[in-house]
Amino acid sequence: MSHASESPQGATGGPAVPPHPYKNKAIGLAVAAAVGGFLFGFDSSVINGAVEGFSEDFQILDMSAGSFIKAFVVAVALLGCALGAWVGGKLADLWGRTRVMFLGAVLFFLSSILSAIAFGVWDLALWRFMAGIGIGVASVIAPAYIAEIAPAAIRGRLGSLQQLAIVLGIFAALLSDQLLAIATGVEENPSSAELWFGLEAWRWMFLVAVIPAVVYGILALRIPESPRYLVSIRKEDEARKVLADVLPPDEDPQERIDQIKKTIAEDKEHAQHASLRGPGGKLLPVVWVGILLSVFQQFVGINVIFYYSNTLWQAVGFDASDSFTYSTITSVTNVVVTFIAIALIDKVGRRPLLLVGSVGMALTLGIMALAFTQSFEVPDPANAGEMLTQLPDTWGVAALVSANLFVVFFGATWGPLVWVLLGEIFPNRIRAAALGLAAAAQWIANFVITITFPPLLDTFGATIPYLLYAIFAALSFFFVLWKVPETKGIQLEDMEGVKVERGRRGTPTTTA
Repeated sequence: MSHASESPQGATGGPAVPPHPYKNKAIGLAVAAAVGGFLFGFDSSVINGAVEGFSEDFQILDMSAGSFIKAFVVAVALLGCALGAWVGGKLADLWGRTRVMFLGAVLFFLSSILSAIAFGVWDLALWRFMAGIGIGVASVIAPAYIAEIAPAAIRGRLGSLQQLAIVLGIFAALLSDQLLAIATGVEENPSSAELWFGLEAWRWMFLVAVIPAVVYGILALRIPESPRYLVSIRKEDEARKVLADVLPPDEDPQERIDQIKKTIAEDKEHAQHASLRGPGGKLLPVVWVGILLSVFQQFVGINVIFYYSNTLWQAVGFDASDSFTYSTITSVTNVVVTFIAIALIDKVGRRPLLLVGSVGMALTLGIMALAFTQSFEVPDPANAGEMLTQLPDTWGVAALVSANLFVVFFGATWGPLVWVLLGEIFPNRIRAAALGLAAAAQWIANFVITITFPPLLDTFGATIPYLLYAIFAALSFFFVLWKVPETKGIQLEDMEGVKVERGRRGTPTTTA
């Protein structure tokens, strides 16, 4: 349905003017930027199909501390992501958004090839770390770029494309891993079987990643630079052209440029306020809000569901050989529910969705923790001397349903909305740097959850980790209620000094 401002009729009642294509242009640019999220999703999941293959080829489990080394190779990319996010925010202010996107694509491209031809566990870990740097760079630039080119009325929906791209990347990686595993014709550990040109299947799993890397690099070279960066380097004509393509016809590009110039001038006049730190050297409150949003998004344990789903599938009675299929089904669920967030975010707002998500995640994780208090162990028929965790039928169904509902609540709320808010809540003068710091915190939190789950599982069983994640989900509800502002419909230039002030009814307001 077109708005009047998009399809005005003449004074004489003549034919309507065709709708302005600004939304299509803005969507196209946002999709191109969000491909960086696809790289992250692809990389984070492709490792799960390859892990058994390279573990066998490099005889990791025969080493002392083999389990730790295996977990480290899986998780080391997340440390690279943290470094890439931190550096990417700074480079974006120096080089521009699109150049940094291209840098991320190059790093991911090189690491994919080098990982595929790795000759040992330690050089594979190095190339995985390089991949993480590329992903971290891309992850911090995408939400900043999307926020800076998107009209306020659809900024939330466009910002959600970052998470949609992530979950599509997860799905694509799981699907490609499954197809490569099937192509080997081997049932036991197919990822270590030789496939084409003398390369094992796990090497091909890494090599496939060059395709999205090349696509992202080409898109980074073709999309225009952020208008805010263009204004900062005095290329106003180029900025005006970009804004004319993405703003509604009732918004004047020159007026927006004047707003950007005003904020840049204020930043120069008050250069000391361009720091992420306030009086006394402490981080600004809004920076802490961004960091804690990132940490809570990971501490609810979403990546445990994707990285270590085999434990859950086997516990409820599924065969381990079918784990690829069940993981792919879960990733499809994640993709579908992300569209719910895209549909609601600019209508309902950010805070209500986050609050609903927190409650839903806390309840479903709590049920999973309760279900695993009923677990028992049985001999593993495939591995003599090994034991498998099992759940009674009723509790198994409850755990399985709760796990998938957890993915629904996360995918429709905290998954996409955190990326949207990170692109919105920071003042212009610190947006790129603050977003980089918050994204780095997200990757570090992801690393902590990823590397601590196996020892927690071995020591306490599944109940304790799922209970911890449920507690963090419950705490996230109160954090959003008390500290997270609503940013729906607010122009980025009006986001200066955004904070939450609790009124008599606890309603958040943004203030300068």
